Amino acid sequence: MPSGRVLARTMAQYVNVESTDPVVELGPGTGAITNALIEHGVDQKRLVLVEYNPGFCALLRDRYPQATVVQGDAYTLRDSLWSVLGAPAAAVVSGLPLVTKPMLTRLKLIRDAFAMLTPGAPFVQFTYSVAPPIPKSLPGVLTEASERIWMNLPPARVWVYRKN
Repeated sequence: MPSGRVLARTMAQYVNVESTDPVVELGPGTGAITNALIEHGVDQKRLVLVEYNPGFCALLRDRYPQATVVQGDAYTLRDSLWSVLGAPAAAVVSGLPLVTKPMLTRLKLIRDAFAMLTPGAPFVQFTYSVAPPIPKSLPGVLTEASERIWMNLPPARVWVYRKN
């Protein structure tokens, strides 16, 4: 089910619109969060959309012709983006269902994301779970969470991780 507008806007607010660096979105699906990023002021040319489903990739290419759409597996981020990113990313925004994956897979994903982010840039993830999708107590990582977003079905929370 696509993310609700309030959830998508909450995720987008953590992205720096002043930067010219790329913004990587993992699992954009039909583009609910992508729309919120653009409405927030992120230039479509900055967007690098990593989507596994070829049908969604075609849809995203039609809807966002100036964005870079990469058909690939976000859980093998380095392989999917090694030839695409020309500069460190200003943010990684994830719509992936992380809590359905083993913890080691989640930790590998955030480690790979941090490797491509500018220092202090956010890894933004939402979850429907009460628990954070990635532990709050990772060494060298600052973590913050939004209030619970009751206007989303099901209710969700946004978690933001920054390597310090």
